[in-house]
Amino acid sequence: MVDHLYTMTASSLPVVFDDCTSRTSFLFHSEDSRFKVDGDGTLKLKRGLTLHNGHKEFYVSTQSMGKKIKVPVRVLHEARHGHHHHHEMTTQPQVYDCLSLPVLNFPKSSGGLKRRKRDWVIPPINFPENGRGPFPEHMVQIRSNNDKEVKILYSITGPGADQPPVGLFTVDKNSGFLYVTQPLDRERKDKYILLAHAVAVGAGTAEAPMEIIVKVIDMNDNKPAFTQDPFMGTVPEASKAGDEVMQVTATDADEEGSANSDVRYTILSQEPPLPSPNMFVINPVTGMIRVNAPGLDRENILKYTLQIQAADMEGNGLTSFGKAIITVTDSNDNAPQFVTPSYTVSVPENKVDALVVKMPVTDGDDPHSSAWATTFKIVDGDPQGLFNVSTGPSKLEGIITTAKPLDFEKNNKYTLLVTVQNEVPFAVPLPTSTATVIVNVEDVNEAPVFSPVEKMIKKPEDLPIDSDLVLYTATDPDTARNQKVTYKIRNDLAGWLSIDKDTGMIKVKSPMDRESTFVQDNKYSVVVLGTDNDEIPATGTGTLIIELEDVNDNPPTIDERMIKVCNKESTPQLLSITDKDGAGFAAPYTVQLQGSSLSNWTARMNDTKTGIILTLKTMLDSGDYTVVLRVSDIQGLHQESTIQASVCDCKGADVQCTDKAVAGFGLSSILGILGAILLLLLLSLLLLMFLRKRGGEKKEPLLQEDDVRDNIYYYDEEGGGEDDQDFDLSVLHRGLDNRPDVFRNDIAPTMARPEYRPRPANPADIGNFIDDNLKAADNDPTAPPYDSLLVFDYEGGGSEAGSLSSLNSSSSGDDQDYDLLQQWGPRFKKLSDMYGGGED
Repeated sequence: MVDHLYTMTASSLPVVFDDCTSRTSFLFHSEDSRFKVDGDGTLKLKRGLTLHNGHKEFYVSTQSMGKKIKVPVRVLHEARHGHHHHHEMTTQPQVYDCLSLPVLNFPKSSGGLKRRKRDWVIPPINFPENGRGPFPEHMVQIRSNNDKEVKILYSITGPGADQPPVGLFTVDKNSGFLYVTQPLDRERKDKYILLAHAVAVGAGTAEAPMEIIVKVIDMNDNKPAFTQDPFMGTVPEASKAGDEVMQVTATDADEEGSANSDVRYTILSQEPPLPSPNMFVINPVTGMIRVNAPGLDRENILKYTLQIQAADMEGNGLTSFGKAIITVTDSNDNAPQFVTPSYTVSVPENKVDALVVKMPVTDGDDPHSSAWATTFKIVDGDPQGLFNVSTGPSKLEGIITTAKPLDFEKNNKYTLLVTVQNEVPFAVPLPTSTATVIVNVEDVNEAPVFSPVEKMIKKPEDLPIDSDLVLYTATDPDTARNQKVTYKIRNDLAGWLSIDKDTGMIKVKSPMDRESTFVQDNKYSVVVLGTDNDEIPATGTGTLIIELEDVNDNPPTIDERMIKVCNKESTPQLLSITDKDGAGFAAPYTVQLQGSSLSNWTARMNDTKTGIILTLKTMLDSGDYTVVLRVSDIQGLHQESTIQASVCDCKGADVQCTDKAVAGFGLSSILGILGAILLLLLLSLLLLMFLRKRGGEKKEPLLQEDDVRDNIYYYDEEGGGEDDQDFDLSVLHRGLDNRPDVFRNDIAPTMARPEYRPRPANPADIGNFIDDNLKAADNDPTAPPYDSLLVFDYEGGGSEAGSLSSLNSSSSGDDQDYDLLQQWGPRFKKLSDMYGGGED
């Protein structure tokens, strides 16, 4: 589609406006200053005008029958092929209510109108809703400027044409006249966008599709609707003129911002009309209802009902009616009064939220109203905010509680001044009621307080026994009681510390160890108790945290205890080292071979000085060898570690060791063992046959007829009843008294105490852990078992169970009947033949 631009010089055109009366003169106002409309309807162009896309739209307003009417006017260019017209103008009126709506077509003119090429002439359309017909009703003509050369067929598509609502708009395919087939409803849809199509007969599409916009002009066809009915409101009886009461609202479905939806409100009546018929007034625009006159009295008139009217067209159009019910509420004209003006109470110290006192009041206003409900306030005697006052559930009671702990030693008496008011202010000036509350603080025994509650010290882990650590004491807040505090330690998990119960001096009771499992992040914590000597003692707690400084008290150890190597081209073995001490007392390490290991092995540290590289330097026969290594830390603290090395007859890193014990057996040895087993079996068989022959003729069946498999035996019944319960377990410990006293404090030990390995974190090393500790236990003279008599306590008599001696085996098998075994299948039949077959 090609756009065109037309330029028009000043001209004039008489336009007829009709408002369905005999009136011929109107006062017009044009929104476009380039146009002027005289009173007789003459439309004038005051200066040159350029029409972009061939048209221009503006509004002209006037008054008709008391209503303000805005009429859209469109100035269009009308092209006529082959002819040039001067400023001749035609009108196509559209009815807007009764006022005619002109649509102007400016024909092509060689003098005043300069044309740029334009193919379509399709004016936008404004069409009123609720049209009366007859239908179909003509709206506008669309056409192409090619209709003089070829036959053009017209069609439309879009919502309202071939889309829902289908058939609302139609077009005459030959003339291009656009029709509407039924009344439009702006409240349902205010705009339709159609596409106009022009097809040249025999030549295809004549023009590109053109958009047609149909705007539905609003008509006043909806009356206002109240948002609720009735409206409910309240007003205090002491309200003054001008006080707001409530607001009523109504909505109008017509076009927003137009006169059709401009609602005005009016009060039609008041019931009852006392003490004045105009007790209330309403704002006609906002709907806000206000008090208009004094004299509201709840005791005489509790409720007013107002009839409200809402009308559109600024109050001159369609109307609707609703109600506003206004309830007169009680005003606060009675002050609440305390029943008792003074109170004296006692409260124990150190309690929060403790009840101090309840203070009832009375109020003469309407029960359960805001003018009757009360609030309380402490106005004097509590500068530190130690007390809190609140209103009880009944709304006529003040409750005072402690907001913070009271301290008898600081202040043992408080005098509080409390006032009471209502939830809403007084309607008239009234005196405020007050009450005095004297609070006596009761002394209670308070627990001693450690200072600080959590104390931290730093000490070396190797402090000698009985060394002083720290003085950790508590003070008793009850200064008037002059009580004494004693101390003891609780939660000393490792049992390293002791405390002087009178002074609070904490000492080392047993050696401390930073590497102990009881130490976390180098810190060991104990809880210290301080207890006073009151009749009912009170105990305070403090926490002592000891940060243990590391000392070099753990030699490095080798983790691996067994290795396997080939005796040819042996691959070096990497041994890892563990040192429980921290940095500065561990790596870098050094290693030395000890004893005969020097001749067959080499040992050196790796590049990081944290691991040992052990290598077999000479070829050895396959077998197990002991390698002794001495590993030292950075400060020279060392320990000798023994490694069991299995040397295998192989080469390189592919270590394959065979079981020497099994490999040592030859075929002859295996056959000899099998022969010995067969000989033992034969001798056993002969012995059984001999014992059977000596048994005589009397035989007892091996199995009774009764199927013992159906019986249940309880093997845990040991009998004895209550006699089993009274025994002394201390007798079991008599043997422990014979434990040898190998290590004594006054005699230097003649041998070193064996060192036990801690449980390894790696489960794969549990075997080495057990072996090492077994060896250490064998060399520990203090480890059980001891060569002593263990006496077990007597567990009572009268047991219902028989003696185990009754289970003695028969010395002969002759008295057994083995024939029943034949009923149990082929395998048991062989057994019966072997043992029950008589002499043969």
